[in-house]
Amino acid sequence: MTYTPPLNDMKFALRYLSGFDDVVKLPAFSEISLDLADAIFDEAGKLAADVIAPLNHPSDQQGAVRNQDGSVTTPDGFKQAYQAMGEGGWTAMEAAETYGGQNMPMVISAAVNEMWQSASLAFSLCHLLTQGQIFALGKSASEEQKKTYLPPMIEGRWTGTMNLTEPQAGTDLAAIKSRAIKQDDGSYRITGQKIYITYGEHDMAENIIHLVLARTPDAPDGVKGISVFLVPKILVNADGTLGEANDVRCLSIEKKLGIKGSPTAVLQYGENGGATGYLVGEENKGLGIMFGMMNHARFAVGLQGLSIAERAYQQAVDYAQNRIQGTPLDRKAGDPISHHPDVLRLLSVMRAELEAMRALLLVGGAALDTAHNGNEAERAAADTRASLLIPILKGWLTERSVAMASDAVQVHGGMGFIEETGAAQHFRDSRILPIYEGTTAIQANDLIFRKTLRDNGVAVRELLAEISADMKGVDASLADPMHKAVAATDDTLEHLLAAANDPRRAAVSGVNWLMQLGILCGGWMMARSAKAAENGASADFSAEFLMAKQTTSLIYIQQCLPQLFSLSEMICNGDDSVLRMQPEWLLRA
Repeated sequence: MTYTPPLNDMKFALRYLSGFDDVVKLPAFSEISLDLADAIFDEAGKLAADVIAPLNHPSDQQGAVRNQDGSVTTPDGFKQAYQAMGEGGWTAMEAAETYGGQNMPMVISAAVNEMWQSASLAFSLCHLLTQGQIFALGKSASEEQKKTYLPPMIEGRWTGTMNLTEPQAGTDLAAIKSRAIKQDDGSYRITGQKIYITYGEHDMAENIIHLVLARTPDAPDGVKGISVFLVPKILVNADGTLGEANDVRCLSIEKKLGIKGSPTAVLQYGENGGATGYLVGEENKGLGIMFGMMNHARFAVGLQGLSIAERAYQQAVDYAQNRIQGTPLDRKAGDPISHHPDVLRLLSVMRAELEAMRALLLVGGAALDTAHNGNEAERAAADTRASLLIPILKGWLTERSVAMASDAVQVHGGMGFIEETGAAQHFRDSRILPIYEGTTAIQANDLIFRKTLRDNGVAVRELLAEISADMKGVDASLADPMHKAVAATDDTLEHLLAAANDPRRAAVSGVNWLMQLGILCGGWMMARSAKAAENGASADFSAEFLMAKQTTSLIYIQQCLPQLFSLSEMICNGDDSVLRMQPEWLLRA
């Protein structure tokens, strides 16, 4: 159950696929180099493998514990590991240098974050949410708020949360009831209850800063009346020191299917008159601020999908290379089950998909870097591309992570169903990923309505044109299937555009459309990978690595890409039958 960071594949994707060369041309990243990236990856890999990864299975068994006083004790080793991340500067990577950060591009930090999440998903959730809040405050908080709250979070001394969901308000944020009453000193009194708050209470940091959605008394109805507030667990004095406890209490932590080491809290604000909160931005403008954090988080959750699938794959490979069972066809007795053709198929397809997912994630990270740091024209184009990719990354990567974690259990056979091997934990942990930070259906609605129909398919067509252009110089065994896949995707797009005035028809096809674009983008990455492996990568990577890369590229094109055509068929010809179904018919007589 050890974890070995896939450093060679990360470095290959960064060099040849991500767009790193364009990112380092941006003035904000002019001091970043491949040598620096390699050094960062190597050091991060050591912390992930040696310090964080050993915590994963024991923390799942131990879980987080809520104490009588409402405090929460995290599993053994979590507090020390988070302290090590802070002391090593790993909590500061993406943040602005002005507040103590390293201003590292996301194309690098994404690969580092993959290592944290693979090492222990439950542990690394705390860092993920804190990064998201740092990003949101950096965009929307006042200068005074930034100076007060950002440095301690960047140093790893404080952590952050995102408080949206309430018992009656999940996806429907218009139903939020938490209240915020303005005080004479400019602060607000916050009352209400929030649920599903990841790391809402824990013992890993000196303070926890909650970013809370609430309504003021005269706020408009619906989402237009939502404001966002900073609510620290412990109030902060004018000199930055910690004062008295705020009026926020952890009522309970959830018993969950997976990620058991991470406390998921029910928080009550205002049992004793109201928690002190501070408005971020303007009243009634909170949804936009929170969506800024949410998009960052959705990218990060897509990354988690890649991470847990990688961890499950590594464990399955280790088991298959050491398990002796039966005699593989045309092999000698005593060979491990990795020689059985079906086990070889499962593991080979998993590796091919992982490499495609990793490359696409770094392409998305590079697009976000340019969208945030380029000139006006560069920002506009990169923002369009990043906006298109984020729901694909969040939806496709997380859905495939569940399937791959399931395949990893299958490789283990009966032992995969037994908790002591750890394979079941990866399967359980993966299942939250297509749910939180917006379900796959929500990602699909975003993709089809906002990113496909709203601009009449312009952004998708630009993507298809780029994919087609990138097939130049690619071997025909990969390029020809990719050209057919692009053509099928264009046909699907035309079908969807023709039904633009029928939102139910678009919605019923949304998830299939998301998965079709995900599979297509994966093929794009692997075709480019094969070309890079064949031309010019020999100076940086071994011949064996490059041969394996060309093989996994062909595996993806032959084993994964064909699913795209089935999805296209379902979208273009299968929506009528589903829409004909009546909900009351679902209940059998």
